[in-house]
Amino acid sequence: MSTVDERAPRAREMRSQAAGFVTRVTARNRLPLDYSVASLRLVDFLIDGLRKGGADRERARETLFGLGAYVGEVLVRRAGAVWEDFDADQRAYFGQPVGVRMPDGRVWNPLGKVHNRFDTGGPTESLQTFYLTLHGRARRVVA
Repeated sequence: MSTVDERAPRAREMRSQAAGFVTRVTARNRLPLDYSVASLRLVDFLIDGLRKGGADRERARETLFGLGAYVGEVLVRRAGAVWEDFDADQRAYFGQPVGVRMPDGRVWNPLGKVHNRFDTGGPTESLQTFYLTLHGRARRVVA
């Protein structure tokens, strides 16, 4: 018997989730969300704006999910990661249904990392720094 929430996103859906988010956000704002490592600084800025604007986590839930999907897709395209459904232990540990597995086998939680940035803010939770200090990246990945 499965304990996975049927509404929870699956790994196979995350690329399209990220693409849909980018389409919605860029249609209104001309933001350069181009799946580059440099664009992760913009993600930091957007999350900081949500915090400063007084959004609570529930009101920001959909946007945070979209940003997390985007960050994960940057890891897929630039670092050689693959989306992966978390098993029950990983879901309990990370608090998310999906994450990414790096070429060296390490598992990371971009959705949770976005939530951490929203909850605590500050440079220690930067998504760009997260990528730049990430262990297990492929040396060269073609998108």
